[in-house]
Amino acid sequence: MKKSHLFIIAIIAVAAAIILSTTADASVYVGFGEARARAAEGNTTKVHVVGKLLRDAQKRPLGLEYDPMKDPNYFAFSLVDTNRVVQRVIYNNPKPQDFDASEQVVITGNMRGQVFMADNILLKCPSKYVKKDLDGATASVN
Repeated sequence: MKKSHLFIIAIIAVAAAIILSTTADASVYVGFGEARARAAEGNTTKVHVVGKLLRDAQKRPLGLEYDPMKDPNYFAFSLVDTNRVVQRVIYNNPKPQDFDASEQVVITGNMRGQVFMADNILLKCPSKYVKKDLDGATASVN
């Protein structure tokens, strides 16, 4: 074989190794129970957990811990996953804007001890368009 053919084969092999290593690290959607089980097995891969905030009777979120004057990069809250398991979550970044108004929260991270350490938070906020606002916004045909 020519040296150029060997060089091309080597480049293809390196590209395939890079693609396989990035797809193997892709996280999956799990509940807190499975995240705990993975951590107990020593599995430190990142996972996605979908959940909702604990709320009181007036729909205010419960258990939020954030004091930007004390530590702006510490935000803790309790999240209920789709299996109704409640878990304390710590996010070492500022509290996301409109976090209190979110309907659903997706966190990425892993369990460390008794807490879930979140690396990323995605919020599903309520629609800013309410039905009563849309009623008068439609055009009428005369």
